[in-house]
Parts: sequence; structure tokens; C-alpha cells
Amino acid sequence: MSSTQFKFHAVSARQAPGAHVLTFAAKAKDILATCEISRAGRSESGKLFGFQRPQIAGHIQEIQDYLQKPEAVLPNAVVVGFLGGTKIKALGNGVVEISISTAGGKPGFVVDGQQRLTALAKTERDDFEVFVSCVVCDSEEELRRQFILINNTRPLPKSLIYELLPEVKALPKRLTSRALAAKLVELLNYRQQSSLHGLISMHTNPGGAIKDTSLQKVIMNSADSGAIRDHAEASTRMEFGYELLSNFYAAVAQVFPKAWHDQTPRTSRLVHGAGVVSMGYVMETLYSRTGSIAIKDFVEGLQPLAKNSAWTSGSWTFTDGTVTKWDEVENTPRQIQRLALHLVGRVKRAAVLKQRTKGSKTK
Repeated sequence: MSSTQFKFHAVSARQAPGAHVLTFAAKAKDILATCEISRAGRSESGKLFGFQRPQIAGHIQEIQDYLQKPEAVLPNAVVVGFLGGTKIKALGNGVVEISISTAGGKPGFVVDGQQRLTALAKTERDDFEVFVSCVVCDSEEELRRQFILINNTRPLPKSLIYELLPEVKALPKRLTSRALAAKLVELLNYRQQSSLHGLISMHTNPGGAIKDTSLQKVIMNSADSGAIRDHAEASTRMEFGYELLSNFYAAVAQVFPKAWHDQTPRTSRLVHGAGVVSMGYVMETLYSRTGSIAIKDFVEGLQPLAKNSAWTSGSWTFTDGTVTKWDEVENTPRQIQRLALHLVGRVKRAAVLKQRTKGSKTK
């Protein structure tokens, strides 16, 4: 096979009359030698060319890290389209030989899987092949049509993906941290003795009031730089995390019963994403002070917030002087940060005042 001639044995699928739809296995370097990754853009005259979105460096690196593992498997096919430059020879029983010539330039274009293909090429693994699904197109319009149809399908709900994560090993780092959080949320939602039993909205429990992703953020924050990270025993970290969150939100329910029980994110910001994540920072503050995860200690620590908290009515007056109506607090990083700083600040100030009062009495 010359440097401008590539041949693959492929399986042909019978579809529309005259259509050539094939699948074969190939190395990344051979795919990139025959196919362009054509980015969408416009010429100086304004004419559209290409169709691919820009590459996402972080996503490519994540896939590359995974593919460098010896146990890596990538069943997802890369989809390509060819505009000329190909010859197809029937070998019988649905098997064909596709010959691709690059003498006049690359005749193929990557329709789907550009990030995977780029990541695999960066690993320089010559022992790894991927499936290639290809269609021989009559025109550039047909090629673009295939791109739109393939990339316009409805993605799986993230909630379902997150629920599946705890059952899967050898995942990229980003998904591994999410898997820990998803497993803890599962325990909190389905253990009968959990204070959050049945309260978490998941793909398998859509009637819950508290979004699973909000609690996952609390857990990932703790695992990254809080109580769960500081728990030294890896073998008991899951149970520690479960007790930590179950006990803390049991205390929250005791201190704010009207804002917690029988509420929804529309009726109470305490069970809204902003409230759940913000209170997670309060949990970390209380734990760092006492080292205790007992419900009674959390209840005591939450007392400074029992009054003047605008979970279901009224307004928040933040430290910068901003006044925000209770139902205008949104689940955005900026507003979560502001609410968290306000709540943590009140808890810390109350602790300092208590210590000063205690010190003056002992003199």
C-alpha cells in the first residue's frame, strides 16, 4: 500500500438505494491521513466552510489520559464522510474492500468523534484501533446533512449518567470525583435511616425536592478541600461522608422546620440549589471548629441562623449592603458564593462573641 493509497476491509450495510454505508477498524494515524477535521468558518467573501466546532483541550486531555491506560476500551465509532477518492469492491457476504486515495488531497471529513480521534492520535498508540463508520457522499450538502442529523440527537440526561457512575470503574478523574458524590447521594436517598431518605430528586426518584446535582456539589467540595478529604481512613470514608451529610441536614431540618418540611425549590430557598450548596459551606465551618458530626452539635452551631434567615419570605441583607428578595436568590456561582459568605460569616461572628462572653465570665 503506497503512502497515498489506503485499503480496508469493511462491512457494508444495505440502506438507501445507491448509498454506501460502511464500518471498518483503523488506527488514528490512518484515519487522519485520509480525513480532515474541517472547522466551521467563513471565507473573506462570507461563504461558509467546514462544520466542526473548535476542539476542547480539557476534554481531549481527559480522553487521552484514559486511552493511555492499558485497559482502555473505546467502542464508540468515529463517523466520517467521503467526497470522492474512494473505490468499493464487493467481496461477498456483505464484506467489501474500500480503497481510499489521497493523491488529490484527503477525500474524507470527520463528521463525529473529532475529540476522541485527536486524543487517540496524541497517545501515539500504534496498537489501538477504533471503529470507523463512513458514508460516501455525493455532495458537500449531503455531508453537512449527515453532520447535522448525527449531532442533533437528544443526549442522555446527566442525572441518569451520574446515577450510573458509581457502578463503573477506570473512569477519567473528573468523573471519578463525581462517582463518589453520586454514590453518597444514592446512599442518602435510599437508606431508610437517612435524614434525606426519598427527598433527593434523581432520575430514579423524580419526585424528590432536592436536586441530586446540588448535593453532589456539596460532597465534591468536601472531598476536595473539606471534612471528607480530611477523613484519613479511606476504607470508611464513604460511611463517614454519609453520616456527615445525613446528620447535618437532620440538624438543618430541626433548626428550620417550616422552611424544610414539605417544601420545594419554588417555595423555599433552603431546599433550592443555592441554599443546599451554601449550607454545605456552613457544614464545613462547623465541622472544622468542633471536629464533631453529631446532630446536636450541628443544631447548636446552626442556632445563629435560626432567626432572620429569609428562606421562604422576606429579604436577605448581605454584608455588602445588597438587599435581595428571598425568591430572587438564584442557583448561580456568584449568588451561591454571596449567600455562603453571609451564612458562614454569621456563624463565625456568633462563635467569636460566645467565646468573648465566656472569657469575660471567667475573669
